[in-house]
Amino acid sequence: MSEDPGVRTVVRGHVKWFDPGKGFGFVVADEGGPDILLHANVLRSYGQGTVADGSAIEVEVSRTERGMQAAMVLTIRPPEVAPGAGLADLADMDPLLLAQQPTAPARVKWFDKGKGFGFANVWGSEEDVFLHIEVLRKSGFADIAPGEAVGLRIVDGKRGKLAVDILTWDAAGRGVH
Repeated sequence: MSEDPGVRTVVRGHVKWFDPGKGFGFVVADEGGPDILLHANVLRSYGQGTVADGSAIEVEVSRTERGMQAAMVLTIRPPEVAPGAGLADLADMDPLLLAQQPTAPARVKWFDKGKGFGFANVWGSEEDVFLHIEVLRKSGFADIAPGEAVGLRIVDGKRGKLAVDILTWDAAGRGVH
């Protein structure tokens, strides 16, 4: 990492933690060194409002009066989670089949991080789609806000529609999988 103020360096690492309520978190560089501040505005410029702890991340970093700060997010890869982790409905499903589901535009109705779940609606449908915290984490989110537009991959679970993947609206629009 460059020690010169204003000079940006590309750094690969992982998200140590991110608190959407506080509006910031920290990245730890693979090469070591001081923690790197990741502000919510920088994350929003990438098209996400939150990021899951442990996500692999590549950022442009610059030194400021307050230390190292992420100036731009280049890539985010969600943390590795075992297929179907925390969801009995997904345990018997083929991960390749899940990944091939089409992306549907949806809006979050509500999500309670403490309870570990919430619901969304696909546009043009009144039917609820269940959102589980493990799917949220696997998809790279720490939290999700009511009214947020997202792309969902959905399957029929044992108790109704179930999201198996959540994409930011920007990523869904770009066809990112």
